[in-house]
Amino acid sequence: MSSNLINKIKLLANKKVNIMEVCGTHTMAIAYSGLKSLLPKNINLISGPGCPVCVTPTPIIDSAIELAKKGLIITTFGDMLKVPGSNSSLEKEKSNGNDVRMVYSCFDALKIAQKNPKKEVVFVGVGFETTSPTIAATIKTAEKEKTKNFSVIPAFKVIPPALKVILEQKNLKIDGFLLPGHVSAIIGSKPYQFITEKYKISSVITGFEPSEILEGIFMILKQIKTKKPIIEIQYKKVVKKEGNPFAMKLLYSIFEESDSQWRGLGIIKKSGLKFKYKYKKFDALQKFKTKLKNAKEPVGCLCGKILTGTVKPIQCHLFGKKCNPSNPIGPCMVSSEGTCAAYYKYGQ
Repeated sequence: MSSNLINKIKLLANKKVNIMEVCGTHTMAIAYSGLKSLLPKNINLISGPGCPVCVTPTPIIDSAIELAKKGLIITTFGDMLKVPGSNSSLEKEKSNGNDVRMVYSCFDALKIAQKNPKKEVVFVGVGFETTSPTIAATIKTAEKEKTKNFSVIPAFKVIPPALKVILEQKNLKIDGFLLPGHVSAIIGSKPYQFITEKYKISSVITGFEPSEILEGIFMILKQIKTKKPIIEIQYKKVVKKEGNPFAMKLLYSIFEESDSQWRGLGIIKKSGLKFKYKYKKFDALQKFKTKLKNAKEPVGCLCGKILTGTVKPIQCHLFGKKCNPSNPIGPCMVSSEGTCAAYYKYGQ
C-alpha cells in the first residue's frame, strides 16, 4: 500500500468529504485492508446499495420459497440461501426436505434441468449488469437446446437509476462516488454522466485493490479541489469508456428495462430487467403464476437504511447481538458483499 499516496490524500483533505463506495466488493476491500484507519478523519466513506443480494426485496425470496414448497428444484447462488424471507429462508426449506441447490452459475442450473427432464428447475436471477449478461447467454442456450423445464425468477437490477435516488435524498450529502469496477466493465462510463452533469458530483470508476481504492479517493479529492467534477476511470486495465458492447447487446436481446423494487429504496423506474415478450416462457413467476406479495421488513432491522448510506451497521441495535452471521435478520449480514457482514467480520 502506497504511503506516498496516503500522504497526497492527507494534503488534499482539508475539509469533510463524504465519499460513497457503491460496490459491495469495495466495502469488503476497504474493511479487510483497514483503509479507514489510514485515511484522515474528515474523509467519511459511506457504503452504498451495490450488493445485489442485499437489495433483493423480501417478496422475491418468498416467491422462491413458495416454488420450493411446490416441489420444484430451486437453484441459486450461495449467498441467497440464508437470506430471510417473511417466515423462512431457502436454507431452511432445504433442511425441511425441499430441493434447493446452490450453484456457481446460471449455466449450472440449466445443466441440472437437462439432467432432470421430468422436474421443473428454477434459477433465482439476482445480480447487477455484471451477472445478467451470463443469464442472458444461458437463456439463449436453453432456447437453442429446447430445454422446456428451465426458468428464471427475474430479480436483476441496474445500478445508475439507484444512484439518482441516492442523490435525491435530502438527509444524505454525497461529495463523491467510488463507482463499481465490475459493473462498469460491462456498461462503461457513459451511463454515469448524469452524476456530474446534473448533480456536479465527482466520480471515479475504481478497481478493488487497496492501492486502487486509495488512488480513486485521491482522484475524487483532486476533482473537488479544482471544482471540475467528471467521470474518471482509475480501473483502466478493465474498464473502457464504451464498456462491453457485445455483453450489452446480448443482455438487451433477452431483457428490457422495467421498474423494480429495491430493498431500502422502494420502486425505482427503469432500474430492473424483465424478459422480452419472445422469452417470457422463461419467466418463472409467470410460468407458475406466482405473484409477488407485499412483505414487511423484520422488526428492528435497519438494512434498508444501511443500503442507502443513511445509517451505519453499528447504529442498528440488532447488529452483532440478535443479528449475526449465524442468525441473520437481514441480507446485509448474509451477503459476502454486505455492509453488516463487513463490519461484523473486520470492524470499522
